[in-house]
Amino acid sequence: MTKLMIYGATGYTGRMAAEHAKAAGTPIVLAGRNEASLSKLSAELGVGYRVFGLDDAAAIDAGLAGISVLLNCAGPFMRTADALMKASIRNRIHYLDTAAELDSYRLAETLDDDAKAAGVMLMPGGGGSVAMLGSLAGHAVSRVKHPRKIGIALHVTGGLSRGSAISAMENVTVETLARVDGALVAIAADGIRKFDFGKGAVDCFPVTLPDLITIWRATGVPDVETFVHVTGDGFPQGDLSTLPDGPSEEERLANRYQASVEVTDADGKVTHSVLDTVNGYTFTAMAAAEAGRRVLGGEVRPGFQTPAALFGAGFAQTVADTSISDV
Repeated sequence: MTKLMIYGATGYTGRMAAEHAKAAGTPIVLAGRNEASLSKLSAELGVGYRVFGLDDAAAIDAGLAGISVLLNCAGPFMRTADALMKASIRNRIHYLDTAAELDSYRLAETLDDDAKAAGVMLMPGGGGSVAMLGSLAGHAVSRVKHPRKIGIALHVTGGLSRGSAISAMENVTVETLARVDGALVAIAADGIRKFDFGKGAVDCFPVTLPDLITIWRATGVPDVETFVHVTGDGFPQGDLSTLPDGPSEEERLANRYQASVEVTDADGKVTHSVLDTVNGYTFTAMAAAEAGRRVLGGEVRPGFQTPAALFGAGFAQTVADTSISDV
């Protein structure tokens, strides 16, 4: 039987993804480093588990035996993506993750040819903002005859999970990047721009998001800029290891995410669309589980792929209570 392995299944996002995958009837195997945590979750969900670390290639290969699709939820991904992507190629297993870190996507670009030769798909960002923003950008681009430039912003609200905070701190980039004429280049970090998420224009600051890679690959639009507007608790201070696993269910319900995109055509005309969805952590877990289910079912294309390019621009709207409106 083909199975989806969720590595990092006992983490904040991994546990939610496992619960959604189980509820959808997807055959899953839990995996990670901590046997006590895995055994407990395994008993709760009634599924099997495997214990292995990522410092021994032979142990990883043994742990992946009989697996068809791997969903990596173990961040920071700069510590896990390299070993698991390369192991997936060796073992001819399709790879997905929930990374919001640029390095995972650059790694997938580097391994693209090897993955294609092995008939393996690499899809970093199978859930999360990449699936969210990719769908929104694809929707807006389809409305424009000759798209030239994309400006896209994510509204992040509510608290961060411990894992997200640690990943963000470890992946702080010295440069703020944008896609210009198809190339990633450094831009001024103080280029504040206003976006309307549905309640009036607000200031958004430029950030280096992996969508600079994925939106460009999916749409072919040569100029892409990414922004963030943060409300709520903002970025936590102090000892990040003492943070709770993540926002409670009540906090997630109280803090929906939005995204806004502006697509400029060759004549300078701007087309604007807005996405509204559940809290980002809820969306990430549900989208990752759904992506894993679909890949397990045969929706696959070898090499580095993005959710919006593979599943279509409507993918985000199949996840929870997600809508896109045109302004």
